[in-house]
Amino acid sequence: MEYKWIAMIGVIIASLMGSINMSIVMIALPAIFNGIHINPLNSFQYLLWILMGYGLVTATLLLSFGRLSDMYGRVKMFQLGFLIFSIGSILLYLTPSTGDMGAIEIIVFRLVQAVGAAFFMANSAAILTDAFPSNERGKALGINTVAVMAGMFLGLIIGGILAVFDWRYVFLVSVPFGLIGTVWAYYKLKEISVKAEKTKIDLLGNATFLLGITLVLVGVTYGLIPYGSSSMGWSNPWVIGSILSGFIFMILFGFVENRVESPMFRLDLFKNKSFAYANLAGLLGALGRGGVMFMIILLLQGIYLPLHGYSYSSTPFWGGIYMLPLTAGIVVFGPLSGILSDRYGPRWIATGGMIVTAFAFLFLAALPYNFTYLIFGLAMFIMGMGFGMFGAPNSASIMNSVPSEDRGIASGMMYTINNTAQTASMAIFFTIIIVGITQRFPEAMTASLSSIGAVYLAPALSNIPPTAALFSAFLGYNPVDSILAALPAPLVAHIPQATLNTLTGITWFPQTLQNAFVPSLRTSFYIGALLSIIAAILSALRGEKYIHEHEIIRSKTNVNLKSEFESEKSG
Repeated sequence: MEYKWIAMIGVIIASLMGSINMSIVMIALPAIFNGIHINPLNSFQYLLWILMGYGLVTATLLLSFGRLSDMYGRVKMFQLGFLIFSIGSILLYLTPSTGDMGAIEIIVFRLVQAVGAAFFMANSAAILTDAFPSNERGKALGINTVAVMAGMFLGLIIGGILAVFDWRYVFLVSVPFGLIGTVWAYYKLKEISVKAEKTKIDLLGNATFLLGITLVLVGVTYGLIPYGSSSMGWSNPWVIGSILSGFIFMILFGFVENRVESPMFRLDLFKNKSFAYANLAGLLGALGRGGVMFMIILLLQGIYLPLHGYSYSSTPFWGGIYMLPLTAGIVVFGPLSGILSDRYGPRWIATGGMIVTAFAFLFLAALPYNFTYLIFGLAMFIMGMGFGMFGAPNSASIMNSVPSEDRGIASGMMYTINNTAQTASMAIFFTIIIVGITQRFPEAMTASLSSIGAVYLAPALSNIPPTAALFSAFLGYNPVDSILAALPAPLVAHIPQATLNTLTGITWFPQTLQNAFVPSLRTSFYIGALLSIIAAILSALRGEKYIHEHEIIRSKTNVNLKSEFESEKSG
């Protein structure tokens, strides 16, 4: 077997394992919290850290690990990542405690997993770029893109199946992947990269970057937690202080990187038009799709599926199934766009991908909340088509534009920008949704209660926190059950049985929630479309196909020809 395919197998195992673990807990959270005996709606901070901590840690470490890989070897760091990830998976399966301590242990072990994932994510694109010739890199990165995106949705399905049996299986499933990947990486992969010469570890840059991005992302994460009488935490002094401090450190990071001898964030790489515009387009693309994809899952699990007869407990699994057309679009167009970009260049294929994505967002915004699934599935397939068309050509454009010895840092920069944008996207779109629900939910609740002759319950039920309403649906709970349980017993006793049956059924609350949720969801779709259009413009500005090795050869050839011409002329 050619080495390039050996490298591809190792990278695909890593990509599948990393992306499956980003999504698998989204589906299995109800089983996990039940298993450790915690009510997630009363422990929202644990819920948020299990969901977002993994992405936060990878976003903060990718850049540092990319630079270390250029210095000490990409394969070596890739191997270490597999080993750390496997240890984290085993620890998660063995989580010994329950209650708050059990939740904290799961968070810590997930962070261990994330450190391992950061090692192999920072090196995957670089290893493929080293192993494949320049005329096949788009194809290679396209296949890897399929593995990443397929893993996200396989995680939803696998998590839904395994959680039925035992929540620990959700973490155990990663162990064989990790062990096989570790053995494959140690015995099959070889170091063929060119190590960066005369490079030092940028200690000051590492410190300012890690402090800056961690403070910003932690502040953004806690901004989603209710504070005082507010439905969100943006007015919390600690959140404001964390975000402001983070931005100050990020500004300091920029000054440091312009002055140190061996910067970890190579600002000089942005002088290359292909590298700069491809990364900017990737930033806006990730900012547009990251949070909106999660909002679509909330729409399915919280509104559409219950209205079509699915029990709350089954909606997480079926939400993953209903998103499969998106995966199909990526699977079809990811490798195809990579192959075409190898032949014709990435510029117009990636640009077309962002235009198609913008169209898909507008298509979704035009759908009613109680849509026909075939139409929704078509919109999802078109969106997957856009993602597939953009991902591989854009990644190939970035990796082809840098010299071999800088591919690790280029890969780290690319994934840092992408992961940071996706985390920020979650916060932006959650804020849009929750602010909209906060404004509209009491009125929607009152109108809905009036329609069933139970308007006297409006003061109690209108006070359901919007965050709790959203996440209860996401986690497979009917929030009305817990609200009624908290009401005074005499009040509940006077509610007619028919009214109780309506309130606790699977359709009344989703119908009520959609009046508050769908307008904000449409706003998020319009914002996603706008960001995609701007990304398309930036993508088009990258210029024609640029491959660093070819440009160096062309430059040397031109110099030699010029020298020969001058020699002949003088002779």
